[in-house]
Amino acid sequence: MNIQVNHDVVLRKPKRRHGLRIVISVLLLGVLGTISSRFYWHQQLFHSVAQTWRGGSQATGLWLPGFVPDVVAKPVEGIEEDISGITYDYDHDRLLTITNGGLMQIVALDRAGKVLERYLLEGFDDTEGLAYMGNGRVVVTEEGDQRLTFIQLPEKSATIRKGADPFITVGINLSTNNKGFEGVTYDPMTDRLFVIKERDPRQLYEIDGVSKSLNGNLSINLIDRTDWVNHEFFGRDIADAYYDPGTGHLVMLSEQSKLLIELDKEGRFVSYKSLLEGVKDFFSSKSHPEGVTMDAQGHLYVVSEPNLFYSFTRKP
Repeated sequence: MNIQVNHDVVLRKPKRRHGLRIVISVLLLGVLGTISSRFYWHQQLFHSVAQTWRGGSQATGLWLPGFVPDVVAKPVEGIEEDISGITYDYDHDRLLTITNGGLMQIVALDRAGKVLERYLLEGFDDTEGLAYMGNGRVVVTEEGDQRLTFIQLPEKSATIRKGADPFITVGINLSTNNKGFEGVTYDPMTDRLFVIKERDPRQLYEIDGVSKSLNGNLSINLIDRTDWVNHEFFGRDIADAYYDPGTGHLVMLSEQSKLLIELDKEGRFVSYKSLLEGVKDFFSSKSHPEGVTMDAQGHLYVVSEPNLFYSFTRKP
């Protein structure tokens, strides 16, 4: 399999502000620009001010501040530790989660977090993320060797053994410190995966032509989208991402910063939401958000290690 690597750089011009807003923005950018870019809090401060000015009524996209929790820290039955990723199976109107510790498995849930089916993963190592690709197919990430395995899920609970399924390994910036491929999401409209490298460095890759290649027409194209992360993502790490077909936007999750950040189809910042706001001890010090997705009804879901389930609904 031949993989073409492109390094696309997106040049952006700052949006114009008017009156007092442009004065304050220039002053704020001047102050914050003197701070080293490795400190992400100043980016959050800037975007917080900009987001407050814009307001939800003026926003395009998903507008993450408009989502409020309706299920908070619900334990997932039968998962004791290390729930790591979540995706929406639109063919069966259910959620699929994956674990990466103890008994590794894909667990199907209803939209309230109740277990429906279990698919044990035999021979897999450090499974971190998964994305639903349609017609019963999922892609699973293994962090250590940055491997993407494409699996056809059985109709009922069963054991899935590693070995026979097609896979891609992307051996770029391999890490020996558990900082490889952490999450993945799929764009069914244009047949592309977005793959997340957690940190050191934080990276984002786009892989085009995946389903087409799996169906017998090889046409893989690998694009480095890390400039989107460097310019607009202010979380300290990247745990997962969700591609929204309706807007073409990415929702990216930071576990360490406990943030959701929305980027548009050109990688520009749209909105963000702190997972700590609104509810005391929403995420405790022992709770680590690891996966994010949305369903067809517009509900947003987050799963957190060790075994917790959260859902959000957008305010009317």
